[in-house]
Amino acid sequence: MAKIVICGLGPGGDSDITEATLNAIAASEHTYLRTSQHPSATRIPNAQSFDSLYESLETFEEVYEAIADKLIQSAKEFGEVLYVVPGSPLVLERSVRNLIDAADQDSSLDVELVPSLSFLDVVWARLRIDPVDDGVRLIDGHRFASEAAGERGPLLVAHAHANWVLSDIKLAVEAGPEQKAIICKALGTPDEQIVEVAWPDLDRTIEADHLTSVYIPHLAAPVAGELLASVELMHRLRQDCPWDSEQTHESLRRHLLEEAYEVLEAIDGVDVASGEGYEHLEEELGDLWFQILFHAELASEQGQFTIADVARGVHDKLVGRHPHVFGGDQAADADEVVANWEEAKIAEKGRTSVMDGIPKTLPALTLAEKVLKKASRVSQPVTETAQRLTDVIFETPPDEDEVGRVLMAVVEQARAAGVDPEGALRAAATAARDRFMAQEPSGSVSPNWVFG
Repeated sequence: MAKIVICGLGPGGDSDITEATLNAIAASEHTYLRTSQHPSATRIPNAQSFDSLYESLETFEEVYEAIADKLIQSAKEFGEVLYVVPGSPLVLERSVRNLIDAADQDSSLDVELVPSLSFLDVVWARLRIDPVDDGVRLIDGHRFASEAAGERGPLLVAHAHANWVLSDIKLAVEAGPEQKAIICKALGTPDEQIVEVAWPDLDRTIEADHLTSVYIPHLAAPVAGELLASVELMHRLRQDCPWDSEQTHESLRRHLLEEAYEVLEAIDGVDVASGEGYEHLEEELGDLWFQILFHAELASEQGQFTIADVARGVHDKLVGRHPHVFGGDQAADADEVVANWEEAKIAEKGRTSVMDGIPKTLPALTLAEKVLKKASRVSQPVTETAQRLTDVIFETPPDEDEVGRVLMAVVEQARAAGVDPEGALRAAATAARDRFMAQEPSGSVSPNWVFG
């Protein structure tokens, strides 16, 4: 019978290695290490590690399956082998679970487990917790959204080996600085760290590694499982899908624009009274959300920001832009809200002109409308020239249908003359904006700044 003996090196320090593990190491002729990335791995200098599999294979699942296959093959070749893992053999060791499952199906294979100290024992000691009495639930950081759904704590989140894992955990809970967590890193080693952090700083306080876990005494907010599931899906697509893995911010530009237009079309199809059209809007918003996720994922891969940073940033910005809701300011109506918003943007971003911040890539008609609207807050945009033109076209204030017909007529005239109406309007709007900005510092803008 082929036999695989499995023991653990404990949480990190040499003093945490049990006598049973040391005896197993001393007696073994064929020893394998899951990884040499452990403080006590140097105690087994002649062991063969599986570190190369982590570099050559795409997913952890493939790594653990390959490890199990290699160990079974070696056990059948040599009769008995020793497999040494970090911590304890039965705590977050999927390769060990694969070996146990294989032994259950193969009567010629035997798996023997040597009890070892796990990182859990050190966590309980350092935090002075009785996990049974307190009812602590152990969660895998990679599956936090699904496993912690509906939980309120206390939770110990293991396998938090990277800051992107901490970001995903943070994103799964809609919580502010009042929510606390305790990060435990390298417990039982000279580099041990135990740090209490506010929830928004969960992924910003330390550099996580394979010896990192998070203790959450109490969750004040429910886990956003569906939201995080879409983030995890994005991770997977970038890893395993040939098309998704090749995309860049630049290659996705047209897709983002197309999805935004499809959302607008879906909005036009919504009938609030009957409730029709909402199903289509939901679908199109999902497609747009995917584009946002995609760009955040690309930025995360470059170490710039994550979707959690995006969510936190817009949250904080909206709070700051609504002092009449979250502060002591007052706003009598919607117009005053908009005015306060614009003032806040100018102060916040250090802008010197009301025209700052208008995207140059807006469609020409939207660009023109935006320039005129911005200017109307500090000047009168309807110049004498514009008024004379509209007086000729409209006898009375026009409605939407009349404006649409006139715009169609202008487009037809431009087409017949061989003029690009989009380019012509963009050029006119840009020139008007530049004239306004040139006169703006003086505090006196010419009444004919629109047409020059």
